[in-house]
Amino acid sequence: VQLQASGGGLVQAGGSLRLVCAFSTPTFSTYVMGWFRQGPGTKRDFVASISASGGSTFYAESVKGRFTISRDNAKNTVYLQMNNLKTEDTDVYYCAATGLIGPRVNYKEYNYWGQGTLVTVSS
Repeated sequence: VQLQASGGGLVQAGGSLRLVCAFSTPTFSTYVMGWFRQGPGTKRDFVASISASGGSTFYAESVKGRFTISRDNAKNTVYLQMNNLKTEDTDVYYCAATGLIGPRVNYKEYNYWGQGTLVTVSS
């Protein structure tokens, strides 16, 4: 079981990036998927989550209206479309999976983690 995140990079403020996370499990469609972010010396903060079916999404207030989480269960993949990026969005972004249901905003509730992808937003 492995999560592989990609899509990070350097972008100017106001720009966009799309993060992609592939989860190598035949039961992908049973997991709630989430995105978190973490800076040096800080805790891992919730960004967004999506239900197993993709029918429900939940966002941190700081990204609501700018970021969109989605998933493709046929491809075992979850996405995070990030628009209108701000310098304060600079962080390492992690995808994660949990077998629990509901929004799941606490990183401790997630069982599986990707390796992280760095997003840098310049002014």
